Amino acid sequence: MAAKSSREAPSPSSKMASLDRPLHAVGFEYDLLSAEKVTGHITVTEACCQPFKVLHGGVTAMLAEGAGSMGAYIASDFKRVAGLQLSTNHIRAAGLGELVLVEASPIQKGRTIQVWEVELWKINPSTSAKVQLLSTSRVTLLCSLPSSKEMKGFEDNLKKYCKL
Repeated sequence: MAAKSSREAPSPSSKMASLDRPLHAVGFEYDLLSAEKVTGHITVTEACCQPFKVLHGGVTAMLAEGAGSMGAYIASDFKRVAGLQLSTNHIRAAGLGELVLVEASPIQKGRTIQVWEVELWKINPSTSAKVQLLSTSRVTLLCSLPSSKEMKGFEDNLKKYCKL
């Protein structure tokens, strides 16, 4: 997980760009996808900063909902999920150029409701060690909803990267 320059745009050829276009647009990449844990990373660039050159709170919320939803989708046997509640507490800021780790894990994996806890950590780019907790979020999702046939291609693509 090498740090990108603060101005470098995400690679359009990323193998996982099709998994979550809004997250990919701000430079996020998934590292681990499973029903028990979802992780990924983002380098804070100008594309995801507020004017004060720190990670935008709305991007933090989008990262949390994206990671929690992806985990819930996998945990519900690739059935559609829909967000019901998102609550985020911002603890510290991440500045331009810093590397951020996103970790999502389930608190409750019911058949119809799942709750995921998502933490964002500032990490040391040379060791990948967690340095400071940036935010915590709780994502509540309605699960096992019917999916359209068009989702089959997405499901098949996602399964290539999942740890099942």
